[in-house]
Amino acid sequence: MRLASMVDYPPGATFGPRTLDDFELVWLLSGSALWRCGDTVEELGPGSLLLGRPGMRDSYTWDRYRTTRHAYVHFALDGDRSDGADWPLVRHLVHDDPLAGLFRYLLWLGGATPAGWRERGNDVLRLLLATFLDGPLPETDDVLPLPVPIEAVVEHLRQAWSAGVTRPLSLTELASAASVSGVHLSRLFRARFGVGPVTAVELLRLGRAETLLLRSNSPIASISANCGFADPYHFSRRFRAVYGVPPSAFRSAGLPAAPPSPVVARGLLPLERQIWRPL
Repeated sequence: MRLASMVDYPPGATFGPRTLDDFELVWLLSGSALWRCGDTVEELGPGSLLLGRPGMRDSYTWDRYRTTRHAYVHFALDGDRSDGADWPLVRHLVHDDPLAGLFRYLLWLGGATPAGWRERGNDVLRLLLATFLDGPLPETDDVLPLPVPIEAVVEHLRQAWSAGVTRPLSLTELASAASVSGVHLSRLFRARFGVGPVTAVELLRLGRAETLLLRSNSPIASISANCGFADPYHFSRRFRAVYGVPPSAFRSAGLPAAPPSPVVARGLLPLERQIWRPL
């Protein structure tokens, strides 16, 4: 294993074409990229993990509007191993994905270089590669990767809600964060989730309220404020419109009697888990 490290690319930067002479794992941490290799084009967003193989001639076009950060590690394999021609190219990591933890440990080893770090790094790398290749991984086989603009919206929500208050966001703000038009962003959301981005954001806020109602003793007025509603009346009205019952009745009924979460029903769970993963 060579030293694992991170690099930041300014908006609009490019890299390559270059020919790989070893294996390379690239993990997108923020921003986005288009990766090209021959006729293959992959859209990479936060959480994308790409495996390059020896002999590939590839290139990157980094996010035009924001800095992109990725981590990477180069390595060789024993001669009796496969050349990887039939191996998967990309996996899109989810919250608490074991691959993310293994890669973070590689980065720490490369930075701290404790005694025996290279041998330990090789052991971790072997486990990381085996996990990448074998699958299935948590929630990756039945969840399609998100388009880059939706990934950008997720990152914006993570930052906007990092203080703990899930305030509402306008279509203009969401589209600006994704660097696309509101019409295009709405089309992407409706194609994937059946609702527009503003409605999706409200469902995520109500999903947060749902959790607080069922798993905390917080007053409803406090939950209303934490979830970005103007007042408890507005919160109750919107909650009832989606869940069919007011927040007080929902809490009293408890988890076994709770109606299905619209976050799950609309397929928004991957967004929710990315938003609330540790910063």
